[in-house]
Amino acid sequence: MSLLRAFIAIDLSDETHHAIQDQAGRLRRSLGEDLVRWIPVSNIHLTLKFLGDIPDTHLDFLKQMLAQEVEAYSGFEMQVGGLGAFPSVKRPRVLWIGLHAPAALTSIQRAVESGTARLGYEQEARAFSPHLTIGRVRQNASPDDLHKIRVELESQQLGNIATSRVDSVQLFKSELQPGGAVYSRLFSAKLKPAPDAHSVISKRGDS
Repeated sequence: MSLLRAFIAIDLSDETHHAIQDQAGRLRRSLGEDLVRWIPVSNIHLTLKFLGDIPDTHLDFLKQMLAQEVEAYSGFEMQVGGLGAFPSVKRPRVLWIGLHAPAALTSIQRAVESGTARLGYEQEARAFSPHLTIGRVRQNASPDDLHKIRVELESQQLGNIATSRVDSVQLFKSELQPGGAVYSRLFSAKLKPAPDAHSVISKRGDS
C-alpha cells in the first residue's frame, strides 16, 4: 500500500484559465514575485474537499462515492470575477478571485463533504466559501508589504472576467516536483446534462 495526496475539485475550462491569466496579470506584475507565491494558472481550480495523504486502496471507494453523490445534480455555470483576500484585505494571506454560482454548487460541496465523512475523512469545520486561490503571501512579508498588497487589491477592479461551465467533479492527486505541485486527474464524475437556458435562469435563485 502506498500513499498519495488527493483532493476533490471542479476544474476550469481553458478559456477561464486564459481569462485569469490575462486579467489577474496586472496584479501579479504590480506585486512581483518577492511578496506573493503565485499559483500557476493551469493549477487554479475550485477545491470542494482536501483529502490529504490517502492510501491508494481508498481510490475505488472515493470514485464510487463521488459518482453516487453528484449524479443527481445538473450542470451549471459559474461567473468568475472580483478580487479579495483571506482572512481579510487588511491582513492578506491568501489572494483569490471570486465566484458566483447557483445554489447547486453549495449542495454538491455538502454532498461531497458528507460522502467523504462516511468513508472516515474528517469534516471541514469552516463554512464553504467558493473562491479561486491565485497566490499566497510569503511568510516573511513585512507590515509595509501587507499594506502594499492591500492598496493594490483595493485599487484594482476586476469585474466578471469569465463564465465557466461545470459539467463534472474531479478527483485529483497532487505530486510535489522541484518546479512545484503537479496535479493529475484520477477520476471525473459527470453531472446530469444542464436544462435549457430558460430553465437555468428561472432556477438560479432557488435554494
